[in-house]
Amino acid sequence: MPADDEDMETRLSAGEVIEPPTSFVEQANVSQQTVYEEFATEWPECWARAGDRLDWETEYERVLNGGDPPYRWFEGGRLNACYNCLDRHLGAGRKNKVALKWEGRLGESRSYTYLELYREVNEFAAALRELGVEEDDVVTLYMPMIPELPIAMLACARIGAPHSVVFAGFAADALAMRMDSSGSQYLVTCDGYYRRGAPVHQKNKADNARIKLNHDVDATVVVDRLGDDTPLDANEYSYRDLLAAHRGAEVDPVPRDADDMLFLIYTSGTTGEPTGVRHTTGGYLAHVLWTSHAVLDIKPEDTHWCSADIGWITGHSYIVYGPLALGTTTMLYEGAPDHPEKDRVWELIDRNAVDVFYTAPTAIRTFMKWGEEYPQQHDLSSLRLLGTVGEPINPRAWKWYYKHIGNESCPVVDTWWQTETGGMVVSTVPGVDAMKPGSAGRPLPGIGAEVVDGQGNPVEPGEAGYLVLTKPWPGMPLAMVEAEDWFDSRRPSRPALDDFDWAYFSEDSAAVDEDGYFTLLGRVDDVINVAGHRFGTMEIESAIANVEGVAEAAVVSGPHDLKGQGVYAYVCTADGYSEAELRDHIDDAIETAIGRIAVPDAVVFTPDLPKTRSGKIMRRLLESVARGEELGDMSALRNPEVVGELESAVEGEN
Repeated sequence: MPADDEDMETRLSAGEVIEPPTSFVEQANVSQQTVYEEFATEWPECWARAGDRLDWETEYERVLNGGDPPYRWFEGGRLNACYNCLDRHLGAGRKNKVALKWEGRLGESRSYTYLELYREVNEFAAALRELGVEEDDVVTLYMPMIPELPIAMLACARIGAPHSVVFAGFAADALAMRMDSSGSQYLVTCDGYYRRGAPVHQKNKADNARIKLNHDVDATVVVDRLGDDTPLDANEYSYRDLLAAHRGAEVDPVPRDADDMLFLIYTSGTTGEPTGVRHTTGGYLAHVLWTSHAVLDIKPEDTHWCSADIGWITGHSYIVYGPLALGTTTMLYEGAPDHPEKDRVWELIDRNAVDVFYTAPTAIRTFMKWGEEYPQQHDLSSLRLLGTVGEPINPRAWKWYYKHIGNESCPVVDTWWQTETGGMVVSTVPGVDAMKPGSAGRPLPGIGAEVVDGQGNPVEPGEAGYLVLTKPWPGMPLAMVEAEDWFDSRRPSRPALDDFDWAYFSEDSAAVDEDGYFTLLGRVDDVINVAGHRFGTMEIESAIANVEGVAEAAVVSGPHDLKGQGVYAYVCTADGYSEAELRDHIDDAIETAIGRIAVPDAVVFTPDLPKTRSGKIMRRLLESVARGEELGDMSALRNPEVVGELESAVEGEN
């Protein structure tokens, strides 16, 4: 039974650890206490544990070639990602098991068994081939969270054509830039989709993007989502008609070298020009399969729900490739978390008996703001494991998630990774490690990571530094595999890494404790220099977020007549709390946790924070508002209406 609030506060105090429930450890996929030591002793051959979970057309000759770049994982091996996600499960007694569950914005639902998914993927793969798509052609996918998106991804993988998924919420210019950059001549989109019940005409944006391209598009496929019989022009094809024309077709999966490109994905571009990241077929697939197995504890009999959008790397890795490679049921949700009601997420977990739920701290803080009465309306006892991804989670939000969603019986894995890493690299292994609220955990088995100072020396426990990965890993992108200088040249301010045989600077700051647990502190650039004292924004944000009544907070630097830079805090309040009372509590909390010098010069209360469509706070925009500067590109913003309110609120503070 859950403990009372006072007991919870005691157990979740600073430095406290929580052991995973014995019942979880007994059934965990990975529970051997020796797993870290074994991976370290056997590196890099330890990664055969991941590679051998895949089916290979041609067996690989070695896990990792040589000791110097270029690094090639599973060298000599040939395989097909679609085969590993579909075909091999048909003969393993899973053809009638549900592979994909879809929940639509208007209350619709659709399920595909592995056999049904296999058939539609084959039919669309045959259609793509007839349209002229050949091996190594990049196919751009511009769709919302509908089943046709993962179907198109797998169809591309089946014929050896890398896919480039562009988030459906991006504007025409963003789509055009990505298609120009990749040279993509094939586009799969839809007529439109629904946002809170209102139609959004996606094809109009796609049409505008094609006008802006520097090259021709050979074929565009349009999925009928709105049902309004959108007229099609030359070289445009109905998805439904293509399937009908290729009913029953089967396409042999094209074997790919382990280091052939599986897909291209672009960074979100909220701080600069988006950059394309190319992920491999063998190394990437092995990495996301292994981490889905070991960290998310996914089993074939599970229903797994990762709430990310497939337009981001999290959706690629932990909605599509990782779960399907394991033969589980993966859930796809098109709607908003509060539509039609604020209990929507919990209703879906209840109705679908979800076992593993993986979401973002941003969402958790929103759930906290709405209140625990919403999850309390539903039976969440099917949940076995909870996860977070996308940004650090502060201890108070961790506590709420652990207690009100997991009923103190579900381990919480706080995972750190990036678009560049392909899959998780820092987290607890839930069947092995204790949890520390607010701390992600150790580098996963087989992963080398350190926190260093500007000279590249390890920092003392508890000190902030630069997080660097010090060993290659299977999910590393082609830029690293091929030893390109892309990762170095785009980071002008980086720690000295000459003493490492090999290292990748993540651009994140972190601290590490005596047990080797990493606490992420945010991007290296997220530092405020106040009167010669440097503070990480995450450090101040965590102190604010731990104040009772604060739902969410973001901290940036702003102008100050005397200090040069001041601290500007943007704060969202929970229902029932007064701003005047919270202002005093916030000042006290920061003074206690950090010192008087870090107390905000301005506390701006706001009903919402500007966020990208992936749920990340756009701090660049907050800083521009604080400084009264031009706001720049806001195309990635999902709630632009809040910007005017923020500008007015900041004027009121100054």
